[in-house]
Amino acid sequence: MKSILGIDIETYSPVPLPKTGVYRYVDTDEFEILLFSYTYDDGPVQTVDMACGEQLPDNVLADLENPDVIKVAYNAQFERVCLSKYLGHWLDPHQWRCTAVMAAYLTMPARLADAAVALGATEQKMEEGKDLIRFFSVPCRATKANDGRTRNLPEHAPDKWAVYKQYNAQDVETERAVRKACEVHPMPESEWELYALDQLINDRGVRVDKLLVKQAMRVDSEFTEAAYQRAKDITGLENPGSVAQLKAWLADQDVPMESLAKKLVQEKAANTEGLVSELLSLRLELSKTSIKKYETIARCVCRDGRVHGMLQFYGANRTGRWAGRLLQVQNLPQNHLEDLDTAAAVVKTGDTELVEMLYGSVPNTLSELIRTALIPKQGCRFIVADFSAIEARVLAWLAGEEWVLEEFRGAGKIYEATASRMYHVPKESIVKGNPNYEYRQKGKQATLSCGYGGGVGALKNMGAKMPEEEMQPLVDAWRTANPHIVGLWNAMDRAMRKVIREHSSVRVGKIRLYWKDEKMLIRLPSGRELCYLSPRTVTNRFGSDGIGYMAPVANGQLMVQETFGGKACENVTQATARDILAHAMLNLEAHGYRIVFHVHDECVMEMPEGTGSVEEACAIMGLTPEWCSDLPLRADGYECRSYRKA
Repeated sequence: MKSILGIDIETYSPVPLPKTGVYRYVDTDEFEILLFSYTYDDGPVQTVDMACGEQLPDNVLADLENPDVIKVAYNAQFERVCLSKYLGHWLDPHQWRCTAVMAAYLTMPARLADAAVALGATEQKMEEGKDLIRFFSVPCRATKANDGRTRNLPEHAPDKWAVYKQYNAQDVETERAVRKACEVHPMPESEWELYALDQLINDRGVRVDKLLVKQAMRVDSEFTEAAYQRAKDITGLENPGSVAQLKAWLADQDVPMESLAKKLVQEKAANTEGLVSELLSLRLELSKTSIKKYETIARCVCRDGRVHGMLQFYGANRTGRWAGRLLQVQNLPQNHLEDLDTAAAVVKTGDTELVEMLYGSVPNTLSELIRTALIPKQGCRFIVADFSAIEARVLAWLAGEEWVLEEFRGAGKIYEATASRMYHVPKESIVKGNPNYEYRQKGKQATLSCGYGGGVGALKNMGAKMPEEEMQPLVDAWRTANPHIVGLWNAMDRAMRKVIREHSSVRVGKIRLYWKDEKMLIRLPSGRELCYLSPRTVTNRFGSDGIGYMAPVANGQLMVQETFGGKACENVTQATARDILAHAMLNLEAHGYRIVFHVHDECVMEMPEGTGSVEEACAIMGLTPEWCSDLPLRADGYECRSYRKA
């Protein structure tokens, strides 16, 4: 049995960690490790005061690279990347385990202190930590009282330093207690293989077009300054960005508005004229937050010209899907410009007037170019491969909706096939130029909105463009056309209630729900499990009996969340799609396709010229795992010299 080396470190860097991520945080000559506390297995905690000249013991240094010793930390990426910087080379993530990931697998809060409380761990985190981190681990403001220094060292506050060492050691104790609590229901070893791949992808990072980023920020600044001045000229207001001042001005123009929410401003701008319409359009332009992503890139790019750490393993603990960090590649704006390369070249000139003359809206243009700021290194190109309609395929497979699966085994025109069943028209007639083509959009809206028990509200949330009186008939028609999917919702709801009521085990098609240790677990076809903490019967928002469970909210506390059969189907479907993506990623890497990031069901690979191909990458992604061998998969792809959505 392998030994476990539990680690927690305290560090210093002038780079703001929350805004830049750990890779940029360590990418400075001023970075240093202050304290290194560790323990082997159940042994005592030792603290190495590196800030005061102590050195890591030889056996610890050796074990940091010993495959027979598993290194464990909470948010282990931080410790591994910091220690890699200290040693001058990357430490192998296959040798690491992250207790934060273990906690996420059990739907626990992300912060160590909250997870320790939620798990009832025997050791808790010291409350003094935040103040001590601010004092020793980040720069301080120069004052007369501190003799103008910009950093606090141990000799400046020996008593505080002694407490900081205690805090560092206590974190190791707390993390060990959390690990042991989580090991009662351990993660599968296959997940640790995926965790290691995730860390390798984050270590690689992706190259940035620094000139585009620099000039986009410049163009945005010039446009914003000019637009703001124009807004002042129109209104005569000192601060036209003030909601209160602007609402008062609009009221004086006989255009009273209770709210300046984006949707309302858009509607009012389209239905007014003259200066009011121009002012409201300016407000919409100035409010585009997607431009801030250029600033994020500039802030996070490392000296190697790449942004690292953009993905969070098990970031969505309800399904196990990855989450975006820093640049948030999961929600980059779409691009619709016909010639992105030309638009990017224009922006690189830094000529704001030219951008506006050629493309109209400067913010829209910059927004659409954000993806293109991610580029392959010299001598390489991107190969992008994306699963086709993966959720619709997985949901139909789980439910046994055979007509959907047959469509995917054939032409794969799911929107046309859905519309055909909903409205009883020949699928062959749903083509451009035929009056029946209007049904395709309805089939698409229904497919994207109605799969998890959603009704009219789901259609609205997905931006359905149709009269409201047509929405409920569309929902009803989709449900009639997909009886097995509707049956899966109902079966899941009944199964959850039975497991909660009887603490029993129930199989629903390809999945199994069962009770264990005050948890309801759903075993997926892959063998991975979803965890619902302390499930119970609750009174739902409609005043009837519902299903609830405990889950962390934004402040890290566990609160009761509601669910139902359709929502559970969504969790299971998205989790299964995630497992299929994970299988594809491992296969791609095994065949030499180097993933630099991935978005939802899409992999972006940086490949040297003359190696690999779109066709081969898509074929590899289309290989089904053994546990879903009868699921029809397909991936589509393309090559590009900068990232974009084809």
